[in-house]
This record gives sequence, C-alpha cells and structure tokens, in this order.
Amino acid sequence: MNLEALQREMAAAVMQPLTADEQMRSNSADGRSMQDVAESFIAPNSLLTAFERLEIYNRQYWFRVLSALAEDFAALSAVIGSRPFERLSIDYLTAHPSRSFTLRNLGSHLPEWLAAHPDYAGRRHNLAVDVACIEWAFVQAFDSADREPLTIDQIATLDANSRLALQPHVQLLALSYPADELVLNLHQREKRQASEAGVRHEDSAERPIAIPRLRHRPTWVAAHRVELAVYYRRLQREEFVTLSAIAQGVPLADAITAGFADSSISEMRRARYIQQWFSTWAEFGWICAPELDDALLTPKETR
Repeated sequence: MNLEALQREMAAAVMQPLTADEQMRSNSADGRSMQDVAESFIAPNSLLTAFERLEIYNRQYWFRVLSALAEDFAALSAVIGSRPFERLSIDYLTAHPSRSFTLRNLGSHLPEWLAAHPDYAGRRHNLAVDVACIEWAFVQAFDSADREPLTIDQIATLDANSRLALQPHVQLLALSYPADELVLNLHQREKRQASEAGVRHEDSAERPIAIPRLRHRPTWVAAHRVELAVYYRRLQREEFVTLSAIAQGVPLADAITAGFADSSISEMRRARYIQQWFSTWAEFGWICAPELDDALLTPKETR
C-alpha cells in the first residue's frame, strides 16, 4: 500500500464502531477479518498482537469522540436519557465520522440527522431536535469569528438598498418549543453535578429526567457571544425574519418588508419597532458590513 491507501485503511479500522462490550469487532465492514486487516500494516510486539495494538486506537478514538459529543450535547442527553443518547451518538458518528482536525465540528450534522431519525428520541423527538439546535448554536456562537461592527451612527446613514451582514457568531433559531431556558437550566444542572462529590445512581442517569412540560409554541431565538460568554435572546417573529433576510444579503428595505409580511403590527407602530431593533443590534454589535467577494468584482476593481 502507498501512504494514502495505508492512511485510509487505518482510518477505516479505527473509526469502525466497537462491540457492545467496547471491544474491536472481529470483522471489518466489508467482511474481512480484523486480524488480517491489522496484520496488513501493523507488526506485533512482544506483548501485543497486531489486532490488540490496533484495538487500542479503535477504542480510544470512540471513547474520545463519544465524550466530546456528550459534552457538547449534555442537555440533549438529559432530555432523552443517557442510554438512548449513547445509541444515538454511535449511530450518528458512524453516519458522520469526524472529518475535521478539531472535535468542535463533531455535532455539525446532528440537528438535521436527529430530525430525520425520530426513533432515537421517542415522544420527545420534536423537543429533542430543538434542544440539539440550541446546543449546536452554542458551539457556533462560542468560537465563530467576530468582525468589526457598525456603530449606530453608521447604521443611521444606510439607505433602502444597503446590504448588511450579521456577525458570524450570531446564530438565528426558529424553534417549535420555548426550549432555550430549558437548555440553560440543564447545563446548570450538569455543572452542579460535575462539581459535587456525591455519586449519582446509574439507573437515574439512564432515564430521561423529569422536565417541565413545554407547550408547542413557535419561538425565535438568537444565540450570540458577549466577550467569552454565550447568551440566548428571544426575538419577535418579525425581528427574526428581518435578521434572517439581512444575513442572506437581502437589501435593507426588502428585508424589513419581509419581516413585516403577514404581521399583526400596525403600519403606524412599525417604525418604532425598527428603531428599537437597530438600537439593540448596534448595542450588541450584531450588524456589520458584508465582506467583499473578489469573484463578484469586475477586472478593473480587482487591479
């Protein structure tokens, strides 16, 4: 094997799911003996066979990625129960193995994957999808870029055709439940348990915890970062739609028009709402100028 083939062979072996008792499987996904696979590129030593040496990497890979995913989605685990979450994690990571140099991106496909696989969350499926969306937004808001924001004076000079952008760390969420406070409370619960010396009973960790009953109610939330902390802010539907349109590069007047489409807010009151929104967005530093795309510039502009 050349180097690339060797790397792909080992990666496939290391990323293969473990058995139920956390051992390396005896056969590969294509039916080959893992003993033969291991011996094709790993030599035994005086203490371990090629299979046993490869198994160390196989187990450590899965222990690490499962731990990282559980850390990022602690509230989701609490909502559906630790055993279902473990099964979900293994099947999700089998479908979407790590493709990045950083474990930060492990959960990037989890919200949409969970939405397409309702069996993993049972009767709490819709709530679980919302919780997964909120927790992934937390990851994105925590470490996404921070660009120079527009000041309120700069915003005041905008016209109807102005195109704006949102800070990369601002994540807009359209939820089926008001689950943002639930996630915050569950995260606080996890922190308390991690700091307590008492031992939690294993059976209580395996079942979904008792949570307040949430009524199905469309909810709009922005996750954003202030210094090194992530916050969630509830939005009106009109504000959410306007921000979403701005983020998509829609001209300002058209973005505002889209925001108030089918709105119950009267024409006379809309100007006050828009003023309040932009004042708040400027205070948080959410609005910035769009980045120039060199591909859209004319040859003269690029010289």
